[in-house]
Amino acid sequence: MGRIIESDIPRILELLKNTVGSSACRSIARMGGLTNHTYHTVLEDGREYVVRIPGDGTEEMINRGDEKVSTALACRLGIDAQMLYFGDDGSKVTEYIPHAVTMSAAAFHDEARVAQAAEIYRRIHSCGEDTGVPFEVFDMAASYEKIIRDLNVSMPGDYEEQKAKIMAIKAQVDREIRPAKVPCHNDPLCENWVLGDGRLYLIDWEYAGMNDGMWDLSDISIEAGFDQHWDRLLLTAYLGHEPTAAENRHFFANKIYVDYLWTLWAKTRVPFDGQPMEDWANERYQRMLGNLAVFEKL
Repeated sequence: MGRIIESDIPRILELLKNTVGSSACRSIARMGGLTNHTYHTVLEDGREYVVRIPGDGTEEMINRGDEKVSTALACRLGIDAQMLYFGDDGSKVTEYIPHAVTMSAAAFHDEARVAQAAEIYRRIHSCGEDTGVPFEVFDMAASYEKIIRDLNVSMPGDYEEQKAKIMAIKAQVDREIRPAKVPCHNDPLCENWVLGDGRLYLIDWEYAGMNDGMWDLSDISIEAGFDQHWDRLLLTAYLGHEPTAAENRHFFANKIYVDYLWTLWAKTRVPFDGQPMEDWANERYQRMLGNLAVFEKL
């Protein structure tokens, strides 16, 4: 639990009053999260809600209108907690997930949780809706490259060579699979999964948009530290059959894309955040190189 921001309290009470008809709080507790201020509130009558106050500067990073579209879809599909209010500034009131426990990498090493995550992905990816919110991985990568050049940030000496390999892999996978663009979460960190009353919820749709659905599976595999055993369980649960060679290539290609994009993003932050971001970029890059080597053997 974090420290309550005193200046947030009047806004929390106002949002509760306008949304659920009462601001009589028994308790207010700060929850996790780096970019926003999120609170678990309990009213005097026992009703529980989560109130989010957007963090400073998030309006420059997040299109809240796009986030609202994706969040509303997730709620309609029963994937996220029910949304009661979403303001233009990103303030939000949702129902509290009963007995909520934030997931971790270790907690995801469980067959039931893997199956539940796969089912959630199937539900959102196969819903047939177009949110109109793009998540174009390689367009984003190109924009990050420009920022890196403009800021004179150093890149690994073999970057262009590895990028050429990635583009060749993309061409191969696109020919084999022809991946469709579907609604995706795009940032399924373990901390964005919540276990409540025996089932999983996927929360925080700030980076959601239309993307290759395999990105979501590859991303949770990376974040949860899955090995070949857990990857096979995840893919089999999602696909409904043992993955084919082409499907395995599709999955590992997206593992490469995930680390490729976030390596570049981290590099754009090095002038502002220093060595920790450089270290994070290098960790991503080295894992990307490892998965490039795996892909060559598939």
